[in-house]
Amino acid sequence: MKYNRILLKLSGEALMGERQYGIDPKRLAEYAYEIKQITDKGVEVAIVIGGGNIFRGVAGASKGMDRVQGDHMGMLATVINGLALQSALEDAGIPTRLQSAVKINEVAEPFIRRRALRHLEKGRVVIFGGGTGNPYFTTDSAAVLRAIEIQADVILKGTRVDGIYTADPEKDADATKFDFISFDDVLQKGLKVMDTTAFTLSQENELPIIVFDMNKAGNLLKVVAGESVGTQVNL
Repeated sequence: MKYNRILLKLSGEALMGERQYGIDPKRLAEYAYEIKQITDKGVEVAIVIGGGNIFRGVAGASKGMDRVQGDHMGMLATVINGLALQSALEDAGIPTRLQSAVKINEVAEPFIRRRALRHLEKGRVVIFGGGTGNPYFTTDSAAVLRAIEIQADVILKGTRVDGIYTADPEKDADATKFDFISFDDVLQKGLKVMDTTAFTLSQENELPIIVFDMNKAGNLLKVVAGESVGTQVNL
């Protein structure tokens, strides 16, 4: 495998599958199978998952809700998704730990960096819930922050498209895909990979990002093995 330790970033919407909201058990089982393929190869895996399938703080704020209150609701949504993913992974025979930046000791460990590293070294998949624990920060920012803290080799952003394009491929048939692109080019072209805070943090710490289609069977294993899948963003 090309990468020994990865941070996999999944959106909450990815868990909906074909549904309009909530969590699709079938999609969870598919993701668990994909993740098991790489843990069986000895790859250390940490995961950050969003909460947009349940609640999105920005959307709540746009409708008059207090932004801080909405973001806290979003953080709790990520813990719910983390619990669901943890259950699916353990059903697949993968040992896991769920750590939360928001203290909910009855269902998740508090985030402690040294403990997270120890879990990874023992072959457990660590799921980070609760975002950063602070409002105004997205789960993209949480993913980059945790990846830096655990010294991950790469951030793998699993999406429903197979990389970064010149425009939204779902809206523009003429959009072309990048196989490789630099951080500077992403910023100059105004491409949306992550929010600016997360993206800048990744750039400053020289942490590469690979954007790929998580819903295509076998893609995760190919990416970790170093095959040319999706789009790689690096210096």
